[in-house]
Amino acid sequence: MSTIGRPTSFHPDLCREAHNYCLLGATNDELAAFFEVSPRTIDNWIARHADFQDAVKAGRAAADARIACSLYTRALGYDRELGREILHKGELITLSRTVHYPAHPQSCIFWLRNRRPQTWGNRRQDPAPAGDDVVDEIALLDAAGEAALHHDGA
Repeated sequence: MSTIGRPTSFHPDLCREAHNYCLLGATNDELAAFFEVSPRTIDNWIARHADFQDAVKAGRAAADARIACSLYTRALGYDRELGREILHKGELITLSRTVHYPAHPQSCIFWLRNRRPQTWGNRRQDPAPAGDDVVDEIALLDAAGEAALHHDGA
């Protein structure tokens, strides 16, 4: 059976490199430039080589987890211990202090809008246009309300 097109330049050693580059947030286009192949070739390697696909996915998942953790920490605010050593009268002294970094409002908004869009998402405040269907529903509700009033009073 003959193969159509050029032979693949894929080899298993590329998996480790792809994983490491994806840890830095590399996209398929960036992987293609790094390996000096076309983006379509990267797509094919991901589709045809489970080890390459796993390496890319694992690298991206780890990178995304680090960013999510950083965003979460920034949204909550945090304390950081800062220190330095100085030489005072011939003696090495460590100076330290705790610095508080308050919650970052934009990080909070970003987190909430993406995690709970139904509650925190940007919603348009425009009222729904009152078409014939809406008018009919309002009339039915009004009629039901009137009927309930008359029934309770009887």
